[in-house]
Amino acid sequence: MLLTWTKRILALAAVILVVIATVYALMPQPVPVDIATVDRGEVEVTIDEDAVTRVRDVFEVSAPITGKLERLSLDVGDLVKKGEKIAVVRPVDPPIRDARTRRELEAALRAARAGVLLGQAQVTRAKAAVRFSTLDLERYKALAGKQIVSERVLQQHQLELDTRTAQLRQAEASLELRKRELETAEARILEPNAALQTDDTQQCCVEVLAPAGGSVLKLLTESEQVVRAGTKLLEIGDRADIEIVADLLSEDAVKAKVGDLVWVENWGGEKRLAAKIRRIDPSGFMKVSALGIEEQRVNAIIDITGPRSDWERLGHDFRVYVRIVIWRDEKALRVPIAALFRKGADWSVYKVDDGRAVRQRVEISRRNATHAVVGGGLSEGDEVILHPSDRISDGAAVVRRSDEAL
Repeated sequence: MLLTWTKRILALAAVILVVIATVYALMPQPVPVDIATVDRGEVEVTIDEDAVTRVRDVFEVSAPITGKLERLSLDVGDLVKKGEKIAVVRPVDPPIRDARTRRELEAALRAARAGVLLGQAQVTRAKAAVRFSTLDLERYKALAGKQIVSERVLQQHQLELDTRTAQLRQAEASLELRKRELETAEARILEPNAALQTDDTQQCCVEVLAPAGGSVLKLLTESEQVVRAGTKLLEIGDRADIEIVADLLSEDAVKAKVGDLVWVENWGGEKRLAAKIRRIDPSGFMKVSALGIEEQRVNAIIDITGPRSDWERLGHDFRVYVRIVIWRDEKALRVPIAALFRKGADWSVYKVDDGRAVRQRVEISRRNATHAVVGGGLSEGDEVILHPSDRISDGAAVVRRSDEAL
């Protein structure tokens, strides 16, 4: 009899244990969560954008004439002084001609030589006529002094001498013109290699001088070649005089203003650089983004305010990342962005109250990538849940993830 009651008690205990285990298994367990505290600290609202550096004053050196450029002896990064010779351009040799053109030029040369001979003969004839008229006038002057001939006859011979003197000057001018035509014909018939056979004193070249001192930033034309007037040869600039250009969206450019603090990051150095906006262009331009979207952009010019030693390795056309501070508060009541979620049109968070999640509507005035400024709904020291999942609901039991691990 005693054995029977013992078995019954053991069976009842087993049933109770199963029921307790089942109830415990079905009871909702606290959800492990990450928790952050609402505190006061620095919040900066920034406009973040990629940017590039550039030398403030870039001097583009171009070929002054059309000619043959000698190979440049400079390399990128070389220092040059103002007025230093950096390139030499020689006039272009005449082109190689075909047989027909050459014969035409040779015929023109012979005609020019014959024209010079003709001009010389005309000058000789005019000189002889002047000499004869001079002697003739002297004879008539003697006869007029003896009143053998009239004054009118004497004036006629004077007129004849003046006329022949003018004809002599005309013949001399014509001879000079024909000589210049001969020189032109001789120059046109020169072959391309004729310049190599002349004296160095007859060579003509143009030396290109550096317009300012600085470093060679780019070599646009390096090898020896024929270039046209205005062809860009190289760029010169002072690497110590660097500015940053950021093309902002037009709606962001309206928010920024001259003098705003700028942080320069991801430029390759160990620390971020302090800078400020010097100018915002008054006009914008259209730029197509990587996704093919047309955007209106505005250039903002930024000056680095930190010491040169901190960024001396920055050069021309280097990529940087800028954060333009448009609002800043060092003691703002802030909550992590990761705790916020939308409930209808309102921002909300799950506040931890006595181990349970309580949904709390909050007012947000400003926010950046990490924190939001609390305008109402939370107090300093409140604990909020980060990255609330769909397992979290109003009133749900929660436990700090680190506590669960313990």
